[in-house]
Amino acid sequence: MKDILRYWKSETDRKFDHEHYGSRYLVGPRVLRQVARAHERKGSEPISRRLRVYAIDPAAGRFEEQIATLEVPYEPLQPGPVGVLIEVDNTNGHTNEVYAPADLDDLNVVVSSGYAPSESNHRFHAQMVYAVASQVHASFRRALGRQIGWPFDGPAEVRRLRILPFADEQRNAWYDPNEGTLNFGYFDAAEKPTDRTLPKGVVYTALAHDIVAHEMSHAMLDALRANFSTPSSSDMTGFHEGFADLIALFHHFHHRDALRRAIATSRGDIRNAKYLTGIGQQFGRSAGGAAELRPLDLDRRYDAGLECHEMGQLLVATIFDAFAVVFERKALHYRRLATGGTGVFPEGELPDLLVDLLTKKAADLAKQFLSMLIRAVDYLPPVDVRLGEYLRAIVTADSDLSTDDPLGFRDALIDSFRIRGIYPRDVVSLNEDSLLWRSPRMGMEPIKDLSFREIWFQGDPGLPVSVGEQIAQACALGEFITSDRERMQEFGLVMHGDPLLEGDEVSLPRVESVRTLRRPGPDGRVVFDTVAEIIQERHVRPRDGSPGFDIHGGSTVILDSLGQVRLVVLKRVVGEGRVNRRLEYLESSAAKPFWKLQDDRYVPAARTPFLAMCDRSEVTPPSPPS
Repeated sequence: MKDILRYWKSETDRKFDHEHYGSRYLVGPRVLRQVARAHERKGSEPISRRLRVYAIDPAAGRFEEQIATLEVPYEPLQPGPVGVLIEVDNTNGHTNEVYAPADLDDLNVVVSSGYAPSESNHRFHAQMVYAVASQVHASFRRALGRQIGWPFDGPAEVRRLRILPFADEQRNAWYDPNEGTLNFGYFDAAEKPTDRTLPKGVVYTALAHDIVAHEMSHAMLDALRANFSTPSSSDMTGFHEGFADLIALFHHFHHRDALRRAIATSRGDIRNAKYLTGIGQQFGRSAGGAAELRPLDLDRRYDAGLECHEMGQLLVATIFDAFAVVFERKALHYRRLATGGTGVFPEGELPDLLVDLLTKKAADLAKQFLSMLIRAVDYLPPVDVRLGEYLRAIVTADSDLSTDDPLGFRDALIDSFRIRGIYPRDVVSLNEDSLLWRSPRMGMEPIKDLSFREIWFQGDPGLPVSVGEQIAQACALGEFITSDRERMQEFGLVMHGDPLLEGDEVSLPRVESVRTLRRPGPDGRVVFDTVAEIIQERHVRPRDGSPGFDIHGGSTVILDSLGQVRLVVLKRVVGEGRVNRRLEYLESSAAKPFWKLQDDRYVPAARTPFLAMCDRSEVTPPSPPS
């Protein structure tokens, strides 16, 4: 069977009936979709393309550090720009006017590092969103060690994320998972003549580096995990928002000039370096005078009832505080050298050499943290993520690649989560050993067909395999997991009619994804793994006067290059207390934007786009697709 599946070449001619190959499981639609590859460098092509962007929002004032030049992976571009994975549509969604596209392969533009930054040049708007989105995509590919395909339909050779820098005249930006678009609004700034610090005129969210990176991160997370957009708890929605903010925040450290200025003005205290800690300065100020859209709040503590953006802010504060602790450890040596051993800086500006050293340390450390945060996504449960589970994922993923932790990265993270009251379930204590995800309890033989000896690669384990190979791998995993009741339980699944379901119905398990990867660690060691997801849906019936609803369970499975199951990250469909916790959330105010009651069941409201705004009270959000 597997050899036949591997010979399927045509996506348009392919038809797949899972029941023909196994009635115990399903194969999800993402497995049946060819993953598009980023451009592969050929011959004498350059490695990167230099493009200028606003590092700090245009309203921050005109000074040298406001502009950054990004090194984005090179690819030939059509005017738009249109690349392999990203295309920019310069149509004004409000007026239907089509602005001139950016031609980034024009020789004059190339030698000038792109168009000059300007709020009035529509071509620069297109350049800005393309450059930032490309940089974020490259960060994910580098951290995860594989190509990342978009979750929406279309043939692989033309399946692109479409970015609209002039999507509509409104005070918002959003990722639309149904249309496969990033949408950036524009609006008239608040008119407050008595306050000269507020921006005037038109504010373009496409020119806010943080907002572009934030929305791109939503798209990347949606591409990686099919079910993370399901609002199953405040933790889940808060994770999506906080994760996107973290990716935007740590990309601040790519802008060396602005970073150096922040280090100098804060005298090395990055907790008080405003450029580094705030998200969306121009956006927040134009909406009513706040310094940022989402300022850093280091005093916030965990509460299950927090609104999704508040929960996201908690996650950002937790991670950034741990980052600051590690940075202080790395900088202590330089502080002592510069102060004769006291560590206390005298009055006045810091020496230029010291600022340069601290800037480099901060940039290098931020790159490591960014990779840690992204890499941990592969170690999360496939559904209903809790913030404490993200800590476990970070610790396990980092331990997998680097057994030593000389500067205490993991200790700092654990302490920061503890201080804010974020505790994983089913963990005895917050120490590194207790937080590591475990191998399966029952002994399992390797899955032969998922051994790298058997997989038909297309040159590199980090590159996408053919659709036929993807299906073959999914079938091998599905057959292995669903072979008996005990093994299914080991992966968080149950058979129909299991007493633990208490009379509820359950769907067939569905293999959502199977991806091979090649991931280099900070110590130079390279790890070859396969990461897969298998889930199941439980239809909870109405009981005791409460409406019914659906919950998902299953596991993320990590296998080594020999096909041996190394880790199983569970979220049991019949997990203890899951039904009660879900019902408590559905009946809370935090769930109202996402769920509605229909025929005695809670069902999802129309899938809401991921919005950039924190306070939605004064904003009419875009109408979600039906």
